[in-house]
Amino acid sequence: MTTTRPSDPAAAAPDFPQLLGHPRPLWMLFMTEFWERFAFYSVSWALALYIVAQFYHGDAAGQGWASAIFGAYTALIYATGIFGGYVADKLIGYQRSILLGAAVMAAGLFTLAVPERAMMLLGLALVIVGDGLFKPNISSMVGQLYGRDDPRRDRGFTLFYMGINAGAFLAPLLTGWMAETFTGVPMRQNFKLVFLAAGVGMTLSLLWFWFGRRGLKGVGRPAAGGESRLRVLWVLAGVAVAVPLVYLLLSKIGATGLQWLLGLLFVGVAAMLVGEALRHDRVQLHRVVAMLIIFAFNILFWMFYFQLGTSFNFLAENLVDREMFGGWVFPVGWFQSVSPLAILLLAPPLTLVWGWLDKRRAEPSIPRKFGLGLVFNGLGFLVLMYGLSRLLDARGLIPFWPLALCYVLQTVGELCLSPIGLSMVTKLAPPRLVGVAMGGWFLSLAVGGNLSGLLASAISGQSGMTAASALSGFTFGFWLLAGAGAFLLLIAPLVNRLMHGVK
Repeated sequence: MTTTRPSDPAAAAPDFPQLLGHPRPLWMLFMTEFWERFAFYSVSWALALYIVAQFYHGDAAGQGWASAIFGAYTALIYATGIFGGYVADKLIGYQRSILLGAAVMAAGLFTLAVPERAMMLLGLALVIVGDGLFKPNISSMVGQLYGRDDPRRDRGFTLFYMGINAGAFLAPLLTGWMAETFTGVPMRQNFKLVFLAAGVGMTLSLLWFWFGRRGLKGVGRPAAGGESRLRVLWVLAGVAVAVPLVYLLLSKIGATGLQWLLGLLFVGVAAMLVGEALRHDRVQLHRVVAMLIIFAFNILFWMFYFQLGTSFNFLAENLVDREMFGGWVFPVGWFQSVSPLAILLLAPPLTLVWGWLDKRRAEPSIPRKFGLGLVFNGLGFLVLMYGLSRLLDARGLIPFWPLALCYVLQTVGELCLSPIGLSMVTKLAPPRLVGVAMGGWFLSLAVGGNLSGLLASAISGQSGMTAASALSGFTFGFWLLAGAGAFLLLIAPLVNRLMHGVK
């Protein structure tokens, strides 16, 4: 049986059976990620709304704490990816990390269904630790299905990214319908069903990978010398220590303290990558520097994109006219299906556009795509600025379409950078630390996620979001995103030179 070292993406990939032009295991990973994302996005759309409804009885004064918890949860769920990447690279391999992470996540999601504050924080801690083992490693495995110079590599990541968004699309529709429809009890109790459905989805993800992993032909297995199951027990012991630590981070330290911790962690990851690059040559060092520059702009993108779980939710609930035909009211959670639907519709034509431009040697480089992503994200905030400054009606509500259009414009920006970012990491990272570098990618999302919670808390203030506070916060978002995007487009030639031919 042919095997590939999990930490070496340059090694020749096994000769997999092909399905629709790609290695057959890609589709198994696609569905594993589909169900994991279904679980994740079920929690994401509901969490801040649940906190206000359950623990503040609907009082808008709870929006600030709800936003801070959502930001910290989002940050930690990505930050733990750096540890999960290390565990896979150095200890137990990718397959075992994914299986262990899926089991811990499922336990946490079912725990969330207990409507008590301590149990909510414990459930979030379990989900965070489990996802740290799961998320970076399944993304890394996609890259290991292809040789380093395989031209299908980027397209494989794009297809995988569509699996992510298929799960993200279904989650708010199904679980949002459940929360709105089961009306025999107060709304805050209906969120139990959302979390239970998320737990079922995560269990399906676990089972899908368990039965499908045999087709991986050794990809993702532990490196030579690391096959001992005793290592799995040591990792389980680490999980038992990590969960209460994460609980304390959520409940005691707060978003501001967490931001300092994440910043130090990001510096540590950068130092590890630079140190490993120095063991190679100048080209590898330059590539790591280019990757870290992109990471910095990635933080800014997600700081504003992750408003979808906080300020955008509160905007939809309180300041958007959601009444449709026949008096039907559009559920708040369904807004978060707009972005993944747009990705499913726009990703194929955008991929064709990139291919058409590539044949004419005119496809934008990685840094230019990131710059475009920032600009489109900013345009989404510009639409909200227009709605809040020009379209407020006598009830203090804006129409449905500005928020929906904002999601679509942000989606175009996301398509410019997010799937490209995953592929970029596997191509620019030092070969022995691909998992750590992928964890660093998710750490940049973590820093942005925590900043998003701090920003949303500032927009809501002490008494909840108003049209004026939303307009002020979204105006800040537009100018910062537009300026950063223009700056990155300006310095793109420099970043391209640092990448030494990687496209």
